[in-house]
Amino acid sequence: MSISASEKPLSKVFTSDYRFAIPAFQRSYSWHNAQMKQLIEDVMDACAVHDGPYFLGSLILVHDEHGMHQVIDGQQRLVSLSIIFSVLLTLEDDPQLNASLAGLLTEAGDKLRGIETEPRLRLREQDEEFFREYVQHGDLEALFDLRDTDIATQAQRNIQVNTRCAYDILASMADDERRQFASYLVNDVMFVIVTTDDISGAYRIFDVMNMRGMPLTPSDVFKAKVVSGISSAARTVYARYWDDIMEPMGDENARIERFFADLDLIFTRTPICESLIVDFTDHVLDKYIRKGQCIEFIDDVLRPYAICDEILRRPGESLLPREVIDLLAGLADYPYDDWKPVALWSLVHTLNNLNDPDTVVFARSGRGGARVSLHDSDRLVQILTALDRVTGIDCLNGKSELDRRTRAATIVRDLNKGMPLQRIAGFSVSGDEQRLAMLHLRGELSIDAGMRRLLLIRANEQLAGERITRPRSLNAVPIIPERVSPGSQFASWPAGACDYWAQRIGNFVLTQKAPRYLDGVDDFDARRNLIVHNVSSQRFPLTRTLRDLETITPQFLQLRQKQIIDLIAQAWHIDYEDVIIAEQQAMVEARAVGADHRSKRTSKRVSVAEVVRAGLLKPGERFVWNRPRKHETWTITVAETGFLGEDGTEYATPTAAARAVGGASVSLNVWKRESDGRALSDIWKAYRAMM
Repeated sequence: MSISASEKPLSKVFTSDYRFAIPAFQRSYSWHNAQMKQLIEDVMDACAVHDGPYFLGSLILVHDEHGMHQVIDGQQRLVSLSIIFSVLLTLEDDPQLNASLAGLLTEAGDKLRGIETEPRLRLREQDEEFFREYVQHGDLEALFDLRDTDIATQAQRNIQVNTRCAYDILASMADDERRQFASYLVNDVMFVIVTTDDISGAYRIFDVMNMRGMPLTPSDVFKAKVVSGISSAARTVYARYWDDIMEPMGDENARIERFFADLDLIFTRTPICESLIVDFTDHVLDKYIRKGQCIEFIDDVLRPYAICDEILRRPGESLLPREVIDLLAGLADYPYDDWKPVALWSLVHTLNNLNDPDTVVFARSGRGGARVSLHDSDRLVQILTALDRVTGIDCLNGKSELDRRTRAATIVRDLNKGMPLQRIAGFSVSGDEQRLAMLHLRGELSIDAGMRRLLLIRANEQLAGERITRPRSLNAVPIIPERVSPGSQFASWPAGACDYWAQRIGNFVLTQKAPRYLDGVDDFDARRNLIVHNVSSQRFPLTRTLRDLETITPQFLQLRQKQIIDLIAQAWHIDYEDVIIAEQQAMVEARAVGADHRSKRTSKRVSVAEVVRAGLLKPGERFVWNRPRKHETWTITVAETGFLGEDGTEYATPTAAARAVGGASVSLNVWKRESDGRALSDIWKAYRAMM
């Protein structure tokens, strides 16, 4: 067995040197949008610092007898990177950059030399055509137009969701910023490529690199450094004490790393650690070690902050006042935890005697010491309330991890100075930030399920006037089913209405019922009964309103949407009236200079009605799909809100129209305008560029 290893940038990985293939026995593409977002944000942060290359781990490959490189480890990253390349290609209008990005996705053919065009990466058979058609050929408009019923596998759903995620992040960047990101991604993001010609050997390598042994955690490394600076007489005692302090974190390496990264932010005001071991040692530990204050670090830093970290993990079991517990439980609802450094600092500087081992912090601790007490509970409540507001608005606005942690660093800096809350810049939310948050709330939400759940929790608790205990399983599910049969109540809605509401917050409701139980249920009565079946679900007033609702209409969802938005605006103290006035003023100013007032460019599904209103389509225009191999020609006609088929059936989307006439795997490219031959996908892309 021969083995080779080399370090290469992506510009050398996605070339003819490698023809990647995912073996049939590998699992399917399983990354979700959280991993995609993390990948993009990590590269964005590294690009912003630009302090050398960014390593993306290893690829383990088997070079087979057909010249293919079978991917044993690295599928998720290779697919996700291909998605990012495709999004960058779609957003780019520079021909040279377009050619470079396209070359990362496919190997250009050469007819003279008999070389066929082929993709750089081949997925498993059941997903290969889908990935090639929509991602590697760059047909993102068709991908965004697909509904769940058009998608055959979970891997394909993940591809669509992650492409939307990547598009929404990258489309929000300025052209120069996005090109700088693309350049860094291609030239400075590196893989270590391990190649062998023996598949069993490849799995042994994978096993050794990923499964064997127990690598040291940051806590182990820091403990060795600190304890070595303590006198021999006390060294054993404090080594055991360190272990006792860190015991609640167990071997959760991610939690341990995050804890020390948060400590680094608190002590240095540096948002991101490039290398945790090196940075925390240089920035924090060395000062204590040089001064001979290793015991003080354990007593006055490690123990208080570790206890407060455990309070944040299980606030309901702490002996803190109910108002503080409720605020901490609310912060735990967020899909991101960049609020933790501020919460940790606030607890450590508010709770008394945390460095005393006998202080009782949790109700079931079994100790008999004095209960933990607070010396300024009012200020703590004010800090946590302000923290919830800025965290919510930042998450809703899709701020990057770097932005969120930069805000946390500035808040900790000003809190350390003892500044009044109203003067702390990190707690302020600009008018533009409030306006953007309201635009997101009122439009299609390109957010994950966790954030939808959070928004509904905040709205329900604002309506109830108190914190509501969350059941163990709590989900945000849509009222409108993804699939609507002809006999469903929803089938009588105007064309496009279901599409319009599909991703809006008014269409979602909290329930203890798992989403899978609603799959295939398109009768409103049956969906309602499943949603409100559990008593725990009925704790939430916005869920209870469905209990006695006999019929549902778009007008009901409109009223519900406004109610939820109003409640969230109240919870986060968003000056709704000022936002509306500012929007109206912006529209007036835009018209005065001859500009259109447009929303943020996103991956949301484009509706026919929107394109008609924009003047890119006109009712009565005809689009033709010629299928010469089948000797078929199909025609659809533009209506105000959809497409009319030859039999008069109205379709809300072009994909739906193509499916109806027998397209198993279709693209918007199949429909060509009769008058000029322009593909529908080009028209959709032109509209999205206007957003």
